[in-house]
Amino acid sequence: MILTSCVYVQEKKKNQRGCLPAPISRALSLAPSLFCSLPPFANIGFKPAQNSAQRKAAAVAAAEAVASPAAAETPQPQDVPPRLLDHLLRDDRPALHPRCTIDDRVTRVAWLNRSTILYAGNDKWSIDPRVIILVNTPTQYSIMIQNVDVYDEGPYTCSVQTDNHPKTSRVHLIVQVPPQIMNISSDITVNEGSSVTLLCLAIGRPEPTVTWKHLSVKEGQGFVSEDEYLEISDIKRDQSGEYECSALNDVAAPDVRKVKITVNYPPYISKAKNTGVSVGQKGILSCEASAVPMAEFQWFKEDTRLATGLGGVRIENKGHISTLTFFNVSEKDYGNYTCVATNKLGNTNASITLYGPGAVIDGVNSASRALACLWLSGTLFAHFLIKF
Repeated sequence: MILTSCVYVQEKKKNQRGCLPAPISRALSLAPSLFCSLPPFANIGFKPAQNSAQRKAAAVAAAEAVASPAAAETPQPQDVPPRLLDHLLRDDRPALHPRCTIDDRVTRVAWLNRSTILYAGNDKWSIDPRVIILVNTPTQYSIMIQNVDVYDEGPYTCSVQTDNHPKTSRVHLIVQVPPQIMNISSDITVNEGSSVTLLCLAIGRPEPTVTWKHLSVKEGQGFVSEDEYLEISDIKRDQSGEYECSALNDVAAPDVRKVKITVNYPPYISKAKNTGVSVGQKGILSCEASAVPMAEFQWFKEDTRLATGLGGVRIENKGHISTLTFFNVSEKDYGNYTCVATNKLGNTNASITLYGPGAVIDGVNSASRALACLWLSGTLFAHFLIKF
């Protein structure tokens, strides 16, 4: 887990009677004398480290709040510049390093997390091995919490006693966690007309915003859904493709995962064209069909199924196109052929004609059709010459 933490520090005022809460009073009664105060505000930032682990992160900056007393004034204990520092460990893991600046008038001092005493003077009360004391001198009292994670979030209190005058200062640690997608739907295959629900669950602090986007469309045409769930009713074939889930909370780069939806639909023949060829020439009939799963093709002449090598023909299927090739067209090859495309959802067919010179196709003589095309081409060419 990569951690980014922000620490907001607010000076806590003593109560009117000058008393401390019971855990703090107990800690101070057992600790040597010191005095400390913390800044009203401070920040700590952590950046990702190179070694991935649950607490993978590194401290990158420490902001110090420093009081600036007037030059003519003599600094009093409460005016001593307080500091809250982070510390970069050798293993590149984040550590919280709260530090109290003190003087010789302090009689007791302790660090607490919520109501739990961490250290009272040199005495360690915490059983957490990550908590250690760094400095305990007449001018400074500081501890360190190593390998900070989300469970360390909360208030940290430095409590002191000076001439029977108790004082506390509090640091509140907020741990920010980059977004991480924990659960996302697997790739799915459905039939056209079905309903589909995709799920994308993410964690992070602050809570990340989850969005879905359809990637397999032109830019600006894909829809976006800002929700953990993406629901598609009566799905169409053009809604197949990749869908991207993005989790973002502005702590780090978004976490992005993808899901692929495959939409099955029955075949339909999108292209089938009649072909004219002379006897003795090579002729090719082509049939193009769209389908998911991919269609299988068959060719028939009347009720007879054709096969490669029979009658001097070859059938070749490449993806969504099937061709029927005649290497040496004869009179008996002319006629109507049926292309059949089939998958598990259904089948469809188209009639294609192989014809010779002079044949009548769709009520028009093939020779007349050729002459008409030749006349039209000549007319357009003459018009072009006259115009230019």
